[in-house]
Amino acid sequence: MDPRINHQRLFSGPSAGRIAARLDAWEKAKFAERLWRHDGTLWVPDPEQAAAAPELENRLGWLDLPESMAAKAVQLKEFADEIRSDGITDIVLLGMGGSSLAPEVLMTIFGNAPGFPVLRVLDSTHPDAIAVLDQKIDPGRTFFLVSSKSGGTIETLSFYKYYFHRVAEVVENPGNHFAAITDPGSKLESLAREKRFRRIFFSPPDVGGRYSALTYFGLVPAALIGLDMAELLRQAAVMKAAAGAGIPVPENPALVLGAFLGEMALAGRNKVVFLPTPQLEPFGVWIEQLVAESTGKLGRGILPVVGESLLPPDAYGSDCCFVSLQLAGDASPSLESGLEDLQTAGFPVVVITVNQIMSLAQEFYRWEMATAAAGAVLEINPFNQPNVEAAKIKARELMEISKKTGKLPVSTPLFQDGQLSVYGQPLPQPPSSIGEYLREFLQLVKPGDYLALMAYLPMGQQDQLLQRLREALRGRCRVPATLGYGPRFLHSTGQLHKGDANQGVFLQLTADPLQDIAIPGEPYTFGTLIAAQAQGDFQALEDNGRRLLRIHLGSLLKDGLERLISLVEAD
Repeated sequence: MDPRINHQRLFSGPSAGRIAARLDAWEKAKFAERLWRHDGTLWVPDPEQAAAAPELENRLGWLDLPESMAAKAVQLKEFADEIRSDGITDIVLLGMGGSSLAPEVLMTIFGNAPGFPVLRVLDSTHPDAIAVLDQKIDPGRTFFLVSSKSGGTIETLSFYKYYFHRVAEVVENPGNHFAAITDPGSKLESLAREKRFRRIFFSPPDVGGRYSALTYFGLVPAALIGLDMAELLRQAAVMKAAAGAGIPVPENPALVLGAFLGEMALAGRNKVVFLPTPQLEPFGVWIEQLVAESTGKLGRGILPVVGESLLPPDAYGSDCCFVSLQLAGDASPSLESGLEDLQTAGFPVVVITVNQIMSLAQEFYRWEMATAAAGAVLEINPFNQPNVEAAKIKARELMEISKKTGKLPVSTPLFQDGQLSVYGQPLPQPPSSIGEYLREFLQLVKPGDYLALMAYLPMGQQDQLLQRLREALRGRCRVPATLGYGPRFLHSTGQLHKGDANQGVFLQLTADPLQDIAIPGEPYTFGTLIAAQAQGDFQALEDNGRRLLRIHLGSLLKDGLERLISLVEAD
């Protein structure tokens, strides 16, 4: 084996036999060869049904990206040098989901090289988040990447309208401060030409958004902060070679991981707890989107649990397995001993050792192929997202009402106590306090479920309190708990929330923004937009028969969260 490959070890315990059987079956069925031939029947065995889902075959362009994008490395470096020579101090990426998470991971893990701009990602429509970003940047010295594969993402276009207006107030040619990353022929391409954007980068149409880390969506922002594009793609190519069509399936590290993920899910272990070493922790949010949105459909799915501290084995149920991504030499004794305890207790564990920090590029490729392969085990299409549109439709309907009436429909709370208000399904016997409402709601959580904390709140302002709330809920209910910020999680775990086997119990949090911000050219504000998105998501979950509750925290966010934590911890 090539010593450059990040080493992967499986501790599968009693499940080793079923994983080996899957790999043997794939070898006999020529799975790897068919994958590289873009054979859609790997996921939908019936040829007619596979032909009716064209994305099964026309969304596999990511397989060849390490080589095809390597030819663009010099061009990207020249563009980065051009932007830097203009005195640009900040790069702001305006995008959601697959357009934003890989750049966020790269900036958080690698940082900007000396003399290169800082990358800031805006993927929240919360007006307080936009106000915080406004305080950090000088529009005249900022370059904006407007990133949307479809070109019609409402959040991205709203961000663009706001910041194009801001830049136009201070420079004569605002388009020179913008570049678009999109598919050819999109609405965003037309807009970029009309507004004379400095550059348009066309992403390959045969690569879906969540598989686009190694396209321009990930590489343009990476180049602008000074990352070595050639080395990044060389590292990705190492994994591509290890996962090639001619490699025996049991020796293909990506297919081995995919077999592990898929077989664990079939065995009921469909919660994958991600346990990284500290420097690699940000990588989890990218894995979360890739795996959850790819597999969470047709009553099936794999839930990545990221950002959760390692707990003793008796804190986990039989629905959990584990993946530890470790930077060589960075694993702590407590992590190592904790993983050993999990293995001793019979939990399946995968340990992946990243040789050096640039080798992280291998993991983008490994996990993309592994996720696609896990989809074959689950017999689902890993390249579509059939339930994502539901929340968008509901939000658009609410926005139309807002345009006509000047306001969103107002729901009546089930119960109100000071600044906390409860919304959801009425209970047969109305409780006399919010604490009783919360107690009744949490009793809906059963073994095998998970709790999803959906915070339509500004990121970065009360993260520690939200993590405390998550840990309190996890400790009380003894099931995995996830934390997602709205609306960004709608482009990530939102698909799984509505498409899996109804194992989620959902607590939505909203609050009054400290201020509101108008969207130029629109009759609504960012505050109205995020409120509509929260309501739309709530309605879509309700329509899918999900167990959910919404708590509005009022205008004092910190006080509201502290009160909620005390209620969860009370019993």
